Amino acid sequence: MAKIQMKTPLVEMDGDEMTRIIWKQIKDIVIEPFVDLKTEYFDLGLKHRDETNDQVTIDAANRTNELGVAVKCATITPNAQRMTEYDLHSMWKSPNGTIRAILDGTVFRAPILVNGIKPFVSCWEKPITIARHAYGDVYRDTEFVVDGPARADLVLTYPDGRTESQTIFEYKGAGVVQGLYNTDKSIEAFASSCFQYALDTKQDLWFATKDTISKKYDGRFKEIFQKMYDEQYKDKFEAAGITYFYTLIDDAVARVMRSSGGFVWALKNYDGDVMSDMLASACGSLAMMTSVLVSPKGVYEYEAAHGTVTRHYYRYLKGEQTSTNPMATLFAWSGALRKRAQLDNLPELEAFADKLEKASIETIEEGTITGDLNNLLDKENKNVVNTEDFLKAIAAKL
Repeated sequence: MAKIQMKTPLVEMDGDEMTRIIWKQIKDIVIEPFVDLKTEYFDLGLKHRDETNDQVTIDAANRTNELGVAVKCATITPNAQRMTEYDLHSMWKSPNGTIRAILDGTVFRAPILVNGIKPFVSCWEKPITIARHAYGDVYRDTEFVVDGPARADLVLTYPDGRTESQTIFEYKGAGVVQGLYNTDKSIEAFASSCFQYALDTKQDLWFATKDTISKKYDGRFKEIFQKMYDEQYKDKFEAAGITYFYTLIDDAVARVMRSSGGFVWALKNYDGDVMSDMLASACGSLAMMTSVLVSPKGVYEYEAAHGTVTRHYYRYLKGEQTSTNPMATLFAWSGALRKRAQLDNLPELEAFADKLEKASIETIEEGTITGDLNNLLDKENKNVVNTEDFLKAIAAKL
């Protein structure tokens, strides 16, 4: 049959370890047989990032700003162990953090729900969408190891030469110190994205930080959200029959665990990272969580919410079969193809993206699954298969 045509390419960001293997399988088995795939390829594998001094990550993000839609594989953020394992020149920062700093915007993460897999939190009846701020904070931090007695100061220097400073801590011995930052502009874009997404989906919006402890940093987030709600969104929310409220993050966690779901939960960068992993696990599997970064100018970057599945990759290198769940990565591809189709007015490509997701979900519901879902799917006569055979079952259904 004739392949579905594309007009504008996607920015394709390849990644690391097991997800890199799955990335190629998804393209080979369920996309390229049906779509004349057009992408601009960037290799964000750790070795290539090291070879380019991480310039490839910056180039990929800048090209995403130009083309409007990207799809990204999971990548390694190196630690000391990875420095040795990959013989790196530097302990490069999170590529996701770099991309988010360039694109700004908000990451929206939601679980992929299928019949037969019930959330571990029994009261959850509807999906919870986590809106994660995607700029600054710990992902773009500055850190020092303090190797002896010292005084750490925080100093602001304004263009006119005026300075403000305060002592962070007087060290009597060794320790560590960390500096974080954010901007009003980014917080406002985050708030605007969250309010608009809640209106578009007609869901209540919750926002949570810890302003009782971080009175100025977290307090600034709280103030901006409230001001924008009061001045721009209150009437719209009331007309739509939805609500916005702020609460402390520890109270929000307690409320979430007692809720029925069906709302948007806005969180700062690190909080959103942690809570989206909790949400994914509580809904069945980290591999069943979608993630999309939406910039204020309407640029979309789709990716899986999980990591590179290192444990399976080491087994793969030994020649062993693995049953790694590809659903989140697959939905990253379908999401990117759908958005590209919508922007380019390609209804056939948009329909393919919908059918790809439908076929994937139905494959699981009918009992063909990867190993992580074996104890989760409530169905007799399940067929646990390796990743490649799982994708072939989806392709057959397509």
